[in-house]
Amino acid sequence: MSELLQNLQWRYAAKKMNPEKVVSEENVNFILEAIRLTATSSGLQPYEVIVVTNPDVRAQIVPHAWNQSQITDGSHLLVFAAWDNYTTERINEMFDLVNEKRGFKNEGWENYRQMLLKTYPQRDAEANYQHAARQAYIGLGTALIAAADVKVDSTPMEGFSPEKVDEILGLKARGLRSVVLLPLGYRADEGDWLVNLKKVRRSTENFVTEVK
Repeated sequence: MSELLQNLQWRYAAKKMNPEKVVSEENVNFILEAIRLTATSSGLQPYEVIVVTNPDVRAQIVPHAWNQSQITDGSHLLVFAAWDNYTTERINEMFDLVNEKRGFKNEGWENYRQMLLKTYPQRDAEANYQHAARQAYIGLGTALIAAADVKVDSTPMEGFSPEKVDEILGLKARGLRSVVLLPLGYRADEGDWLVNLKKVRRSTENFVTEVK
């Protein structure tokens, strides 16, 4: 078994974290860079990651997230926040960035830009947000794998009030809506009922279908 698969076997959604242990800046930056490099539809990267270390801010979030203690016991809280809409400005910004970094314009790429501009901004804002939120989940998956790769515990959380988190972090003014939370930290030595339980997943035969 490869080291990556061994680390994925090791990872689980930690239910209790040790508040005395802090994830190093190096490891946090590694996880964030993995997220930044991950895939998104049309390369638009329609979400951002807010890294919350301020203990008072995290304490404000806890009562709006089913009082899950990992939010404050972990050393970092990642908030995946998606664009609230696809706008002409946001689409053009990403396409212009590609042209700038690559140093040339490509006709096919510019045609693709026009296709998106004629489609996305005209759609319902909620439909666009839901599409952007699905891209954020791709980043979440990458974050879980990257965290496991450096033996950092993480706990993905959908159980929270997005409206309250948006308010606490001032996301609405930035055109963002929170999608999912990811505390980072280290599992506690005791008090976590899940830590020693066998990892259970469906068998490959019941999970993977090959069409040949």
